[in-house]
Amino acid sequence: MWTFVFVCLSISVTGLHADFSVTVSPSVKVKENEGVDLKCSYTADFGSAPRVEWKFKDLKGSQTLIYFDNKPTGQYAGRITMHDGGLRFNKVTRADTGDYDCEVSGNSGYGENTIKLTVLVPPSKPVSRIPSSVTTGNNVRLTCFDADGSPPSTYRWYKDNTPLPDDPTKFPSFKNLTYKMNVFNGNLEFPSVSKLDSGSYLCEASNGEGAPQRGDTVHMEVRDLNVGGIVAGVIVALLAVGLLLFGLWFASKKGYLPKKAESKPKQQAVYTQPRAADMDDGDGEFRQKSSFVV
Repeated sequence: MWTFVFVCLSISVTGLHADFSVTVSPSVKVKENEGVDLKCSYTADFGSAPRVEWKFKDLKGSQTLIYFDNKPTGQYAGRITMHDGGLRFNKVTRADTGDYDCEVSGNSGYGENTIKLTVLVPPSKPVSRIPSSVTTGNNVRLTCFDADGSPPSTYRWYKDNTPLPDDPTKFPSFKNLTYKMNVFNGNLEFPSVSKLDSGSYLCEASNGEGAPQRGDTVHMEVRDLNVGGIVAGVIVALLAVGLLLFGLWFASKKGYLPKKAESKPKQQAVYTQPRAADMDDGDGEFRQKSSFVV
């Protein structure tokens, strides 16, 4: 009993009233360059003049305060207006896709809710990377990407103007093909490409907005490894090395190559003991006539 009374008193003091609520449309979709309303309503329990703020989080996770202190912030000035029912965009772009938080606070409590806005953009011509020539047995990956579609595009691949199924093992006419297709990132991968995979390939991007868009067609040729060419190349390289070694040996044999200069021993000074005659000339004086011989 006392616990229940304590909880009720705590709620009353902190303002966390059970009836406080912020109601929004959880998901809104609109075409690019059109206007849209993000509706946000709340109960009267927040007080007579609650403070309303809006925050935006884009697809990369970066968060921005777009409405604060009863006015739009920064780049949103002139683009958005506030009314009793929520926030209104005059015109949206693809960069406006993301999550919008409506936050309401007053003397009696706080509440928030999130609206997910998707700006619809048709796909553009996808950029594909398809090799023109590959070798059998190699791992080969074909890629396709559409940078503009919103929501993000899904992808389909065509070979010789025939659509490839997501799982080739389920179709008799494709069971000999061993590719793996990812419809979400646009990759078409051959773990071990074979000559049966030769053909003309193109990818198609679609997201339900506007017509699907196709990339350029590229012919991929799968060739066997040229073993004979590799062997011939090795033989030619060995012959070239052999001829070079023979040429060096022959030039050395005929004396065409310079020889190392022979080093001569350095002369050293030799000390010779002076003779007695040289030391004494009869008059008792020392006269040096010769002392060193070089």
